[in-house]
Amino acid sequence: MHEAPFIPKTHEELARQPTVFAPGMLADQRVFVSGGGSGIGRATAWLAARLGARVVIGGRKEAKLAGVVDAINAHLGEARASYEVLDIRDREAVDGAFARIAEDPGPLDILVNSAGGQFPQAAIDYTEKGWHTVVNTNLHGTWHMMQAAALAWREQGRGGSIVNVVVVNQGLYGVAHTSAARAGVMAFSQKAAVEWAPLGIRVNCIGPGAIETEGWAVYSEEARSRYPRTNPMMRAGSPWEIAEACLFLAGPGGRFINGETLIVDGGGQHWGEVWTTGKPEYYAAATRLWDDGDTG
Repeated sequence: MHEAPFIPKTHEELARQPTVFAPGMLADQRVFVSGGGSGIGRATAWLAARLGARVVIGGRKEAKLAGVVDAINAHLGEARASYEVLDIRDREAVDGAFARIAEDPGPLDILVNSAGGQFPQAAIDYTEKGWHTVVNTNLHGTWHMMQAAALAWREQGRGGSIVNVVVVNQGLYGVAHTSAARAGVMAFSQKAAVEWAPLGIRVNCIGPGAIETEGWAVYSEEARSRYPRTNPMMRAGSPWEIAEACLFLAGPGGRFINGETLIVDGGGQHWGEVWTTGKPEYYAAATRLWDDGDTG
């Protein structure tokens, strides 16, 4: 069993968390992170700022965004982070945020789409509203952000890099709506990576496995307790590990990587199954029969 990593949860811990990257790797770069108020987005914003980038974080809750920005700027001793309050489902709000970003000195270089959301429920029980809420956020919202960034870069005559945080398709039962939406993001990213390459724009995705974030709270304690056993490393991942993967792809280390989905799940896609709503007895019984060697 592999030792679980330390998972930084406070701003103080994010400020001190060791990184594999060299200081100044993103100096003079500008990074926009959606969903930057918590979880993977917050860790990515902290890491980008510590690597020298000027960071903009986006999200719906101003208080959360302001807390992250204040903590980053206090740690760095300068106003290197700022925020935009927006709902990525609202194209007018997205366009407004990009317009305001363009008014500041220095163009945008990197977009990390970490915003998203879902709730655990059997697919047969989804309401139309629930389905549309998840798909509008995770698919349509990501597309709004991607296209707004690409249009700005085309108008400016310069390229950029986009990284979309998606999901691992292996297992992940109980959140079929987000799996469907994120599959759409991955498919669109592959096509956009080809179509936008002449503009100097790279597009990639990160597929996290079981990552311990604040978002785990929506799942039952029983389901959460099993997550570390959904991959052969037998541990959950850290938002910091995903942040490092995002900025590897987005930054200079990924400059010849385009149209790919990097799976960061401890090998779970080759091994396990994730039941966000608990494993139904129908399948649990089959597992017991397999373990007991009963072919009956």
